[in-house]
Amino acid sequence: MFKHEKALLHEVRVDNPNPNYAALLQEQLGGPQGELKAAMQYLSQSFRVQDPAIKDLFLDIASEELSHMEMVATAINLLNGHNLDANNATIGNVEAHVLTGLTPALTNASGFPWTAAYVNETGDLAADLLSNIAAEQRAKVVYEYLYRQINDKGVRDTIDFLLNREEAHNTMFREAFNRIQDSGSQQNWGVTQDSKIYFDLSTPGGQTFNADNAKAPSFKNPNAH
Repeated sequence: MFKHEKALLHEVRVDNPNPNYAALLQEQLGGPQGELKAAMQYLSQSFRVQDPAIKDLFLDIASEELSHMEMVATAINLLNGHNLDANNATIGNVEAHVLTGLTPALTNASGFPWTAAYVNETGDLAADLLSNIAAEQRAKVVYEYLYRQINDKGVRDTIDFLLNREEAHNTMFREAFNRIQDSGSQQNWGVTQDSKIYFDLSTPGGQTFNADNAKAPSFKNPNAH
């Protein structure tokens, strides 16, 4: 069950309308690294998770991603302003002026509709957690790109909050990954000879990697010293 709280997770404000930047911000609403993708990925992955703590983690973060989606949509609304002006709209946001009446659509910055093809789920906790870690890292990078392209203090404050929450989610997924080192596809890691062979196919060769001591990957605690 989901419950909608009317208060946003973090205040959203803009200094001035900016329809062209609203189109850029659409990337984090309906793009492949956006908030809707993250919410649907973690929610759908949770359906098969047996570990109660990790299942709750997936559901909690999925729920927060929906709140992030609401924040992004609110920012897009404020940036779009109130005046339809298709003649001066960019390619990415022209649909907002001729189709949705400035309502934020589930599209990316180029106007392409969101698709479930963005969602990754395998039923294997290790694979899904690694997908989620990568998703949070990519989302942070997109927010960093967006941050650099706007001087609006209100928008920057919203983006700063969201990219820092991506870091928090990334850390939690990494901690969960460290808990499952001996389960699923992490079992029997590096026990065959084929898993310990490194093919040096670069000529001339550079640094050589050694796979003899193959171990399942893990993540250090970012707070450890």
